[in-house]
Amino acid sequence: MKELIQTQNDNSGEIIVSGRELHEFLGVKTKYNDWFNRMKAYGFVENSDFVLVTQKRETNNPRNPYTEIQDHHIKLDMAKEISMLQRTERGKQARQYFIQLEKQWNSPEMIMKRALEIANDRVEKLRTSNLMLEQRVSEYEPKATYYDTVLQNKSLLSISKIAKDYGFSGTKLNKLLHELGVQYKQGNMWLLYQKYADRGYTQSKTHVIDAETSKLHTQWTQKGRLFIYDLLKNELGILPIIEREEEKQGDRS
Repeated sequence: MKELIQTQNDNSGEIIVSGRELHEFLGVKTKYNDWFNRMKAYGFVENSDFVLVTQKRETNNPRNPYTEIQDHHIKLDMAKEISMLQRTERGKQARQYFIQLEKQWNSPEMIMKRALEIANDRVEKLRTSNLMLEQRVSEYEPKATYYDTVLQNKSLLSISKIAKDYGFSGTKLNKLLHELGVQYKQGNMWLLYQKYADRGYTQSKTHVIDAETSKLHTQWTQKGRLFIYDLLKNELGILPIIEREEEKQGDRS
């Protein structure tokens, strides 16, 4: 079918026509704005039958190189009715053209085509959404995996057991915590600096060896274990083995 008047689809998929292009095709002598206001008087409703749009056009005035003009996006039913109201040969041609467009638009083939386009668009949006979710999960999964492991364990731990999370010895982890200003050594004992002593990171018990000798035995809580995790990760970039393995698997995939 020969295109008499250019059409396009709006956001909801309906066919729309430029009011100015229709005005030009119909050969109306009245100025566009006056003509369109007269057409509106037939009961057409803004934002239902048509939408006001503005366009910028160049001028020959160097002080004001652009001017703004009004146009309207008209739905097909309104375009048909306006064409009929003109009672001219051009109006008849336009109306018949719009009727043919409408028949073509509502044909089974076009309905199926639009349905497939909508379905493909939804699939693409879901795919994009899933990729975004996968990205976020991959970013947070290593931390969640380690945190979940820690939170499932409610018992107290020796520094040696926490050190195994990183493939370290207890001696090495104690040294790192000392270098990071968390603890200091008093005789054979590691004690937390006052800044950390009251945060629930450790629990200590005194073991009496004999009447003159006793020993402080310190264990770390799960809260303290997570504190060590955040400290090593943020300050030294050191991750527990479980997270390093997750990262390696992610790199291979």
